[in-house]
Amino acid sequence: MKFETWPSRLLVVDVEGNGANPPDLVEIAAIPIENGHPVPDASRSALIRPPVAISYMATRVHGITNKQVQNAPAWPEVADEVRADLDGAWIAAHNASVEYNVLSRHLPDWKPAGVIDTLRLSRATFKGLRGHGLDNLIEHTGLDLTTVEGQRHRAAYDAHATALLLLNLASHYATWEALAEAAIPPGMPGHTPDPIREETLW
Repeated sequence: MKFETWPSRLLVVDVEGNGANPPDLVEIAAIPIENGHPVPDASRSALIRPPVAISYMATRVHGITNKQVQNAPAWPEVADEVRADLDGAWIAAHNASVEYNVLSRHLPDWKPAGVIDTLRLSRATFKGLRGHGLDNLIEHTGLDLTTVEGQRHRAAYDAHATALLLLNLASHYATWEALAEAAIPPGMPGHTPDPIREETLW
């Protein structure tokens, strides 16, 4: 894989929500990939105070409590900064429709250059694997996460882990175009539909 053929701006993102339906953001993180490597020093992460309290079940998943976010900025206070980070960039995430849908709802006029879904990509790459959850893929690929700061189910940790997973999966593809074809969900930004084959009517 020639990483110089990758988009100049590719951010692996992860979000955590408050358990509402639809969810409000309580944490967001983005880590760039440059020259085939995640760049932790250039990553961003932030806690966000949601308009509705974090549910007990959501806290059980990600560990973020209402007390932890009580002094965090509300979404309108960070929206412009997040938009500036994401505008014009490709994004990648595990089960990317979650991140894409939440961010699109919070940034109504935002549209990424493209969306890479490592869940979809892993299903195309490891067809015989029984489970494609992030934990199972970390184990299956033998990713070394010992230097990744934080903990599982927190946005910064999961974004970094997903970035390493993406690079592992990329090793199975010769070109960015081949990877993108396997990884971009239909209907998502960056997806190129198959050409329509017109039949000649006699």
